[in-house]
Amino acid sequence: MSVSHITVRGARHHNLKNIDVSIPRNSLTVVTGLSGSGKSSLAFDTIYAEGQRRYVETLSAYARQFLDQMERPDVDSIDGLSPAISIEQKTTSRSPRSTVGTITEIYDYLRLLWASVGKPHCPKCGHEISRQSADQIVERIVALSPGERITIYAPLVRGRKGEFREDLEALDQQGFRARVDGEMIEITEGMRLEKRKNHTVEAVVDRVLLKPGPDGKPDTRRLEASVQKALQMAKGLVIIAIQGPHGGTDETLYSSSMACPDCGINVPKLEPRSFSFNSTYGACPECNGLGSIYDFDPAKTITDWSKPLLDGAMGPGSGSAYLLRLIKLFADKNRINLKLPFEDLPEQHQKLLLYGPPRNEAGRTGFHGIFGYLRDTLEESKSDTFREYYMQYMSATECPACAGKRLRPESLAVRVAGQSISDFTSLPLERALSTAQHFSFIGRDKLIADRLQREVIERLEFLNAVGLSYLSLNRSAATISGGEGQRIRLATQIGSRLRGVLYVLDEPSIGLHQRDNQKLIAAMENLRDLGNTVLVVEHDEDTIRKADYVLDLGPGAGKNGGALIAAGTPEQVAATPGSLTGKYMSGELDIRSNDAPRALSGRVITVEGARAHNLQNVTATFPLGVLTVVTGVSGSGKSTLVNDILYRSLAKQLYRSKEEPGAHKSITGTDQLDKIVQIDQSPIGRTPRSNPATYTGVFSAIRDLFAMLPESRERGYKPGRFSFNVQGGRCEACQGDGQRRIEMNFLPDVYVLCEVCNGRRYNQETLSVKFNGYSIADVLDLQISDALEILKDIPNVKGKLQTLVDVGLGYIHLGQSATTLSGGEAQRMKLAKELSKRQTGRTLYLLDEPTTGLHFDDVRKLLEVLQRLTDLGNSIIIIEHNLDVIRNADWLIDMGPEGGEGGGTVVAEGTPEQLAEVAASHTGSFLARHYAERPASRRAPAPAYVEPVVVSTVVANPTKFTPSVEERNARRKAAAKQAAAKSKAKKAARAAGEPASTGPATRTRTPRTTAQDRAA
Repeated sequence: MSVSHITVRGARHHNLKNIDVSIPRNSLTVVTGLSGSGKSSLAFDTIYAEGQRRYVETLSAYARQFLDQMERPDVDSIDGLSPAISIEQKTTSRSPRSTVGTITEIYDYLRLLWASVGKPHCPKCGHEISRQSADQIVERIVALSPGERITIYAPLVRGRKGEFREDLEALDQQGFRARVDGEMIEITEGMRLEKRKNHTVEAVVDRVLLKPGPDGKPDTRRLEASVQKALQMAKGLVIIAIQGPHGGTDETLYSSSMACPDCGINVPKLEPRSFSFNSTYGACPECNGLGSIYDFDPAKTITDWSKPLLDGAMGPGSGSAYLLRLIKLFADKNRINLKLPFEDLPEQHQKLLLYGPPRNEAGRTGFHGIFGYLRDTLEESKSDTFREYYMQYMSATECPACAGKRLRPESLAVRVAGQSISDFTSLPLERALSTAQHFSFIGRDKLIADRLQREVIERLEFLNAVGLSYLSLNRSAATISGGEGQRIRLATQIGSRLRGVLYVLDEPSIGLHQRDNQKLIAAMENLRDLGNTVLVVEHDEDTIRKADYVLDLGPGAGKNGGALIAAGTPEQVAATPGSLTGKYMSGELDIRSNDAPRALSGRVITVEGARAHNLQNVTATFPLGVLTVVTGVSGSGKSTLVNDILYRSLAKQLYRSKEEPGAHKSITGTDQLDKIVQIDQSPIGRTPRSNPATYTGVFSAIRDLFAMLPESRERGYKPGRFSFNVQGGRCEACQGDGQRRIEMNFLPDVYVLCEVCNGRRYNQETLSVKFNGYSIADVLDLQISDALEILKDIPNVKGKLQTLVDVGLGYIHLGQSATTLSGGEAQRMKLAKELSKRQTGRTLYLLDEPTTGLHFDDVRKLLEVLQRLTDLGNSIIIIEHNLDVIRNADWLIDMGPEGGEGGGTVVAEGTPEQLAEVAASHTGSFLARHYAERPASRRAPAPAYVEPVVVSTVVANPTKFTPSVEERNARRKAAAKQAAAKSKAKKAARAAGEPASTGPATRTRTPRTTAQDRAA
């Protein structure tokens, strides 16, 4: 009898409260609930961790030491487990060498396809390259007019791992010498090379000195025979090394298979590694396959383009007298006017000064460009501080040799159906699929390419099916979001066609528009239909409704969660009275943060002529003083407009940021702002020592409070005594961590409670100081809501804690480690910190998909916080796909109409109710459907704007009040003038030998009476 369910009994990991769960196998199951209710603890830390641990235990002890060991979850038993694969948000490689093509393995098939059926062309003239014979190779050599010795090598092994004992023995028997890895060696009996290193083995075929024959022409008979022999030994390859007149050697690789008849350029045999930017045989030699070079940036190095170069324009290097002298000599020689502002110089002169003249001319003046001097200085410096100073003037720029395409010119010149491999990978996935489907081959090429073409098409179809049609195969993995990375891995797993596997996914709908969400749900259903169990942690309503089975955890978060509230089909969960998720799904509860959009004041910020990435000369207007949401399908240009252009431009203007904004014409209206804040879901601290108390600044006030207690003052305790980060008051056995790490061989490290302080972090002397019966450790262990009651008499602490409770974080402990907070909790913590600050009303807040990881009720709390910030006069711009946030916005900007090349324009703008009537807007169509299903959610029209009343206060007696800044400055200047006049009078009096009169009356100083005088 087959097992039909995955049964979990007694799960107690983190905040799970000894729950029992039964999940149907071969189904799509969604785990939902409030943020912090224990969803990830159940799905990842319990079910997936146990499946992974059981698999790892089947391996040998030697193999286990190389794997990340997972600790055994706190659970009684789990039955019916399958081999588990997790597809999380954090598993995508951040290496600059990883691309969408390499992650999905599509690029491996493309390399094989181009190497097998590609047509090589000359990288110089573009003509198709054909084979060349030994006679043609000799003609090329003679045309070089070599006057010195010529060495002929046969490259037997090129960049391969192995011992090559047999190859070396064969060379020894034939009487040839060998060059291994660039060095001449003597072959000995039984000689072997290092097995795990790449080697290059070349046989020295002959050394020839061309001598003129009777007719005056060089005698090439011996050279022809040697070249023929080398071609035969190396399967069509030969290396010709010509010794120059000054002792240098110039080596050229010739091929009997490929050579340009016009330019004489030789191309080695095409192999898959010829198209790999991670191999020396395919990577661009200038950037080593990265596509970009980290070099000095003209925009950063020239700090002020409106000034002459030697009069304030140049940043680094301006203090070097040697460089300045070189610049003057070079400018005089090339007739460059250094008195002009740098921006007024011709572009040719700017490039000459920055990059220097060509190499053959640089030796005459010794000037290699400002950047050349800075590079040399940076390489020679041994000071880390100096290097960091120079690094801030550098940025990643496109490689000039390969134009960002990463490959050698010879590899880029190989074409299939008229396209290079770089041209194909730069296409959006939708166009790449269409192009691959129209590849047509005949004869031998068809037999070779048929299987490869099918594999490429199949994988591209999977990527398009999960809503990633706007990406390209050459897109760097470091630039894709967590949701995109998850969907890429999901498409890869669908392509693997595994059966009987447990897939655990973590919110795959992140960053996905409602239109593309249906594709994602279909992909997960496809994975289930193959015979797998799909377990998804998700808050998206469409995904929950499409699930076969739903688990709802709650009822609250943190210690108030961890219980199973409802389990069953989506309809059964919606009908469960105690389920918060069910109430939102049934319509009993609704997310509505205001009854009508705010009126527009007419104050705006306008971005004109935005052209970065796929933006098509967009002009977008952002109203100030309201909550604005930028929406649109995935890849339509939202992040480019808001983050790359608007945020970077304002940060550069307000904070002198070094990051360059995306291409645009201008931004107007920035004078209406004095601060810009970007709030994301990154952790509030990177170490377990960071916690909500330290982040919000409450901990300093609490330590000051404990230091003022009578017992602390008697003992001489200062605020530092109550810090667990410094010596004095902390427990030295665990150094204030509260736990100790024990290293285990072949097992994961074990963390145990410190036996000295029992996890309380402080020593007994510090813990004996108490406030209202609570020690410093007791206060840190309190929930924020409980700590508010105890510390309500301290004003600066009460305000910050009250704000945290208002945003729904009252259940979190004051001393809870920052690394255990979810993304949504960290984000609300940052918003609470902003709310507790003094507001100027001129702040712009930018949020990028703030609802990631948030339940319906958490979204409601988040919107209440954002509406409070907006009511204080601030402006908020949100990039979002969540329909609940979109319909509660004051103003919408919809980008599109499609993603990638089909996007980059503003489709519509207005209130959500107005956008619902725009037929061309995908977002508008979903809003219209929502309003049709729930008419009560439609809001009233925006009221007319009313100018705020400014009350001016007239002070009856201004002398009683503190003088203004201008008055203080005036008084300070007058006092300085009076002091200067007195000093001048004293000097004049001393020069004349008369007492100085410094005022209308002379003060006589009376000497102080000493203690002895008083006693007498």
